[in-house]
Amino acid sequence: MSLAAQTLATPALAEGVAAFQAHAYDRALAVFEPLAEAGDPEAQAWLGALYAGGTGVPASLTEAFGWYRRAAEQGHGPAATNVGAMLAMGQGVAQDRAEGARWLERAAESGDVMAAYNLATLLAKGDGLPADPVRAATLYRSAAEAGHYPSQARLGHLYAQGIGVERDRIEAFAWLSLAAGHGVGTALNALEEIIKEMSAEEKREGAARAQARRTEPGRIAPIPA
Repeated sequence: MSLAAQTLATPALAEGVAAFQAHAYDRALAVFEPLAEAGDPEAQAWLGALYAGGTGVPASLTEAFGWYRRAAEQGHGPAATNVGAMLAMGQGVAQDRAEGARWLERAAESGDVMAAYNLATLLAKGDGLPADPVRAATLYRSAAEAGHYPSQARLGHLYAQGIGVERDRIEAFAWLSLAAGHGVGTALNALEEIIKEMSAEEKREGAARAQARRTEPGRIAPIPA
């Protein structure tokens, strides 16, 4: 979770983030803990991250989930994504994919890329909730357009197979090329297969679309596809 990108609400919180980035985890904990106890959602999310990673405190996914949830209940988007992912995978809390999907939906609606990817993965699998490949494709596309490489790979796969979208070799080539260029191995394998079916003109068009869609790196989501 990229908490450092979030707005720092107070000088004290900024001090805690600086301590964390300097690997002074004891100091970061001393800053975040009282702020979190006082109800600051940003500090609650940071405290959850400390417990999730075992930095400055003993690792505890249960504690991490509790702090993430307190932040999420106050509208903290990345924390809501973590709550949804942890519920879906049963990490630090009893597994409940339907409840996890509801939290991911909230976070995805606020524009969180990781939430969109995670929710798409659940909908694509239909594991614990009804499968919805069309919605999954839409969510993967929103994350892919934001530069999330695993979503680009998944979207390319959907176009290659015609799952949730009309089969389209050029779109498959474009999205798989973007993902493969950043080391997503499954995308490279799928790209090699789709290339065998394409004309030179289709490859040129696919490459042009890929070039037009290059963005800054996205964030990696925790739910495996």
